[in-house]
Amino acid sequence: MAVALADKLDTLVGFFAIDEKPTGSKDPFALRRAALGVLRILIENKLRLPLAQALRFAADIGGHSKDGVIDDLLAFFADRLKVHMREQGLRHDLIDAVFALGGEDDFVRLIARVEALRDFLGGDDGKNLLADHRRASNILKIEEKKDSKSYDGEPKGTLFKQGEETDLYNLIAEIVKLVDKALATEKFGPAMQALATLRKPVDAFFDKVKVNAEEPEVRANRLFLLSRIRGALGRVADFSRIEG
Repeated sequence: MAVALADKLDTLVGFFAIDEKPTGSKDPFALRRAALGVLRILIENKLRLPLAQALRFAADIGGHSKDGVIDDLLAFFADRLKVHMREQGLRHDLIDAVFALGGEDDFVRLIARVEALRDFLGGDDGKNLLADHRRASNILKIEEKKDSKSYDGEPKGTLFKQGEETDLYNLIAEIVKLVDKALATEKFGPAMQALATLRKPVDAFFDKVKVNAEEPEVRANRLFLLSRIRGALGRVADFSRIEG
């Protein structure tokens, strides 16, 4: 396995470094097959290889420039992973949603995250939170464009006018700590379960609270709270990339 991985990674880095990448249906140097071979070795044997580090090492050994090459190769591996995992019932958009977070080059861990996300979205809580994320994101997109500013900030508790605002803000703070702790120990299922508890307070917020309040400060504060919803969910995946 070590020799096979070294051979395939060296081949991939070498050809990408001289811009000989597969295009369309053309792949004269069988680079797609080489990438698939790497993925199968890692996934089937559950090898925890930090791929970016391995690719940089291969580039150093081969005397290749690394500018842009490693990122291109990681994207190439992600595309191959989508093809490979389609047969396993893993949707390509879920892989995109996790991969888009960045910094994930351990494909065994990536698949574990995607499987946990798939299971989460298969339940009512996951489906509703996905809908809530879209609603929050759409409102923020419209209002940020209108105001020419970002609402990625911390809401002020002194500006909350309704109990639903306070309840949601306090719960998000607690849930973020639980999610971060679960993610740090690779407990992706529990991380999703923690997020599921946001469903009712988020629904209550949308049902009872008028985001575009007449008072400018209250309106801005509620938009900051919407950003917190989006940020909490964004810890496990980029929900904007999830279809359906």
